[in-house]
Amino acid sequence: MSPWIKSMKKTSLQGMKPRGNTLQKIGLFAPAMTLLSVLILTCTSVSYSPAITLKDEVGREVTFPYPPRRIVSLAPNITEILFSLGLDEEVVGVSIHCNYPEKVKNRVKVGSYIHIDYERVISLKPDLVIATGSGNTREMVERLERLGFPTFVIFPKRFDDVLRSIRLLGQAVAREKEAVSMIEEMKRRRERVADQIRSISRPKVFLQIGEAPIVTVGKGSFADDLIRLAGGENISGKDREMYPRLGMEEILKRSPEVILVSSMNPGGDYERVLREWKRWKTIPAVKHGRIHLIDSDLIDRPAPRIINGLEEMARLIHPDRFKKPM
Repeated sequence: MSPWIKSMKKTSLQGMKPRGNTLQKIGLFAPAMTLLSVLILTCTSVSYSPAITLKDEVGREVTFPYPPRRIVSLAPNITEILFSLGLDEEVVGVSIHCNYPEKVKNRVKVGSYIHIDYERVISLKPDLVIATGSGNTREMVERLERLGFPTFVIFPKRFDDVLRSIRLLGQAVAREKEAVSMIEEMKRRRERVADQIRSISRPKVFLQIGEAPIVTVGKGSFADDLIRLAGGENISGKDREMYPRLGMEEILKRSPEVILVSSMNPGGDYERVLREWKRWKTIPAVKHGRIHLIDSDLIDRPAPRIINGLEEMARLIHPDRFKKPM
């Protein structure tokens, strides 16, 4: 894809005409005007950001002004990373799905994962658009590039990938120091969880992310990685589908010891969902009262708060090791 490089403007002194007897004294002012010309041209050239070329997480080389001053984020996890890096003013547009932090409410909404308002993006004049490979489409990215907006794609699939994405975006937006500090803190907290669950049994866990039909997480999914890191065994961890649909008969057969219900639908009646699970008293998780609601924003978004989700999941799976919220 052709990178978009901002064109440079030059300041010119052509057209300046001396008036009155200034023409007679032009020789006296020539050196001063020459110096002024050099200063103006120098100041003009340094007022533009240099370009940087980085390879994104789907293998594309993207060239954009560095550091970018006007950024559009096309996914909630991207928005959370950018704000966590301190880019309060630089983020000028976000997706309709972005709801954290509170500051995003006053940012221009440019559309959903797969439907974007291109005219609104054009009006924002971004020098960088950041997309996600797990939600935004290739056609969307290609069209943004054709419109002249460099578009950088991140594609985290596991916890370690989130750390990589944070580091890469930190590099792209000139916040490397902040990114490294955030990554080190997330690693420290992950190791604390790992120390608590080391050498103990792993309960069988069922994570519900869809209600009708019942949908869970399979091998290769982000949540499957979290369940493992939190000390659980995903009962669908060997399924070929990333998000398999399971009937109740199959769930009964696999006998989960912990059931986690993700609050994916903001308008969902999760009290009712939890009550319905209690009907199936032969399931070990139901029998022992181990059915829990968990905030989907903490376990679905590959962003800095994913460490909060990991700690909460570990507490729900191993309450004896984590007596209270971490």
